[in-house]
Amino acid sequence: MTGDAALTLTERTLELRIYSMGFLMAEIKETDGRIKSNPPSDRNKNTILVEGLRSSMLWWLIKDYEVEEQNSNYHIRNSSRKIVIDKKTMLPISQTIELDNGKELRISYDEPANSNGFWYPSKMKIELSKYVVNLQIKSISFIPHSAQGQ
Repeated sequence: MTGDAALTLTERTLELRIYSMGFLMAEIKETDGRIKSNPPSDRNKNTILVEGLRSSMLWWLIKDYEVEEQNSNYHIRNSSRKIVIDKKTMLPISQTIELDNGKELRISYDEPANSNGFWYPSKMKIELSKYVVNLQIKSISFIPHSAQGQ
C-alpha cells in the first residue's frame, strides 16, 4: 500500500491514518499494547507499523542501555535493542530490535532535515520478515509532553 499518512504518537499510544488519493484507506490505533486496525491486518503488519513506527520515531526512549564508541559512531544497546548514532549529527543511522517472538525488526535512517531547530532523519526504512515500510517525512511537528493533556 502506498500513500500519505498522518501519525500521532506518544510513548503509550499510536494513531496512524493512511490515505491514498485523499481517501482514508487504513487506520491503526494502539494503546498500551492493544492494537485495533481497520481494515483488519495480520500480526506482522501491525507489529511493523506499531513497534516499527514508535521505535523509529521515538528512538531515544531506550531504557537500561550501555554506550560504546566505535569510530565515528555511538552504539547504544540493551538486551533487545541496538541503535547506532552518528557522533557528528547525534542522529540515528540504524536500529535493530529483537522482538519477543525472536524476529528482528531493522530500521535504517537517512537524509537529516530541520524543522524549527529540531533535526530529524526525514527518510526511514523499517523491515520485518518480508515486510518493508519506506517513510519520507514531509512535515513534522512536536507537542511538548506537558502540553499533551491540554
